[in-house]
Amino acid sequence: MKLTPRAPYAYRDDPAVPAFDDGGPRTVMDARCGLCAKGARWIAHNDRAGRFRIIPMQSPLGAALFAHFGLDPGDPASWLLIDEGRGYTSLDAIIRTGGHLGGWSAALAAFCILPRPVQDWGYGMVARNRYRLSARVDLCTLPDPAVQERLIL
Repeated sequence: MKLTPRAPYAYRDDPAVPAFDDGGPRTVMDARCGLCAKGARWIAHNDRAGRFRIIPMQSPLGAALFAHFGLDPGDPASWLLIDEGRGYTSLDAIIRTGGHLGGWSAALAAFCILPRPVQDWGYGMVARNRYRLSARVDLCTLPDPAVQERLIL
């Protein structure tokens, strides 16, 4: 999935994007996807610095950020990481997230050795089948307090 190229922090000047705290990495993910909920738990439990925040793509802020970066919230491959004002998606976002989290999560960088078409194909296969791979959930009502305190609704 290709993002519309944007200058860093361009969303701050976009009147369609509500103001939000962008003082660290922000991930915009499907709040109804069980696999995404597992990703949110992974972030919440491995982000020892507490910098990450999670924005449901179904929220007004999530939808506005998707639109700003040219993403379709209806596309199953849609996942967005905003880091230092820039947008990343797909495996790029996952690798960058792993780098921030450190430890074993940093090993995700090994996926960089794969050719881009293979990376995109693998990510796309998982993303398109995410509802089959994991049950549907409501990320916003997960009983996990570590996830709840990171949500920006």
